[in-house]
Amino acid sequence: MNLEIQWMAVLPLLIVLGSAVLGTLFEAFVPRRARRAVQVTLSLAALAAALVVLVWRWTETQADGSTVQPLALAIHADGTVAVSLVEDAMSLIAQVVIVVGALLSFLVIADRTQTREGAFAAAAATRPGSSEEREFSRLGRQQTEVYPLALFATGGMMAFTSAYDLLTFFIALEVLSLPLYVLSATARRKRLLSQEAALKYFILGAFSSAIFLMGSALIYGATGSLSIEAPVLLISRGQGLATPVLLTVGVVMVVIGLLFKVGAAPFHAWTPDVYQGAPTPITGFMAAGTKTAAFVALMRVFILLVAPVWDSINIFMWIVIIATIVIGTVMGLVQTDIKRLLAYSSIAHAGFILIAVTAINIISNAEVTLIAVPAVLFYLLAYAVATVGAFGVVTLVRERDAQGNILGEATKLSSWAGLGKRNPVLAVSMTIFLLSFAGIPLTGGFIGKFEVFRAGIEGGLAVLVVLAVLASAATAVFYFRLVQLMFFREPEGESVAVVESEGMSIVAIVIAAITTIALGVVPYFALDFIMGSFA
Repeated sequence: MNLEIQWMAVLPLLIVLGSAVLGTLFEAFVPRRARRAVQVTLSLAALAAALVVLVWRWTETQADGSTVQPLALAIHADGTVAVSLVEDAMSLIAQVVIVVGALLSFLVIADRTQTREGAFAAAAATRPGSSEEREFSRLGRQQTEVYPLALFATGGMMAFTSAYDLLTFFIALEVLSLPLYVLSATARRKRLLSQEAALKYFILGAFSSAIFLMGSALIYGATGSLSIEAPVLLISRGQGLATPVLLTVGVVMVVIGLLFKVGAAPFHAWTPDVYQGAPTPITGFMAAGTKTAAFVALMRVFILLVAPVWDSINIFMWIVIIATIVIGTVMGLVQTDIKRLLAYSSIAHAGFILIAVTAINIISNAEVTLIAVPAVLFYLLAYAVATVGAFGVVTLVRERDAQGNILGEATKLSSWAGLGKRNPVLAVSMTIFLLSFAGIPLTGGFIGKFEVFRAGIEGGLAVLVVLAVLASAATAVFYFRLVQLMFFREPEGESVAVVESEGMSIVAIVIAAITTIALGVVPYFALDFIMGSFA
């Protein structure tokens, strides 16, 4: 067997994962006092370098006119070829979205407030409330392991978008998931809630991984291959499928594993608890990156693997989309915690995006796919930027006790009353993000929803689009409720404070707000870039 790897094409992935390994070594050998500065510098430099290389790779693929380029393939003695990773327009654009979201997220992760505290526990292995925890906090210890862990998760997300066989999908899924399970348990405040969230995330994530793996085994049994294009190739060669029922069950199980990652109902149970309990910077990082990676993987599966069994999976997807939109909208209306509100908002957004994903296979028409795929990618870009910015704002709005001591994030909606007077910059930025989530014109969210709904109409899903438009109008209620609290209510006492920080969070928030407006006012730059890649 000969193994061929396109090293230059896989360079962005090598930079991110190699830096994660290097960061792990730094944890062992760099003096404690210098560790944070080294880890922050390494992480930001690695992500910036990966972004530059991704742009270069895109120019290379556009110049030579290539569509799908294998990055890693094994050539067997009998002449068969197994492809595990590919480079194409979809993977490159998705990786740019992931890296941009990660860059903004790392700025929020690395920031410290005026109290010199970060978002993470001084030592995550200590028992909450123990003397060891108090001692580590008194000494000012910092949990710098979060940086290599987040880089490993970023690398897994990037690999997930390029995976081309089910085994590589599974490996990338675990590489992106396992660090997030750990990171979710590292909150500095409300540690028991954080650890509970991490445990729920791990258990449900393990179930979804097992379902995905079992589905992969069934597909292998039906086709004799782990390649996601194996069923299509068998049919095109006139060989047919010996066990179509086995393939159908396997495909449904693989899709369920991916639907868990995007937070679609009824596989969404982990989302509100994890969003609420995880450290807020990690929540933003996870919400932006994981959704992007999982939706791109889901599109690749729908384009190739789902096509032969589409008639059997059609009703299943309709049920999932309707349940996702309704649950995300209705439950969002009754939330009083801003992190849980954003969690149910993300569930509703997942339902909107699934309309375009489903449109890919409603009609076996290349024109529908050429509309749906760019629409999803643009939506993911607008959503990722606004999400990181919104959670960045949440990290700076804190509770304060009677003695004036700064506590954890003020996540109750009532605590945000009068934020427009306390800090107009944060309030205006949060309003921009909320308007984008609601799909208001002149924001990136409006263009994203328009393109996704257009893809749904082109794919014959007008009923689902009408439901999504009505739900989008309903979700605007809980977004504008927060806007009304920030600007049209007086602050309630001195129990809430907007803390000053080193400034990295403010930089990320301002960049996210400007990008959100730019994607809405002059969207054709990004749209032409994305759609031109699929022309």
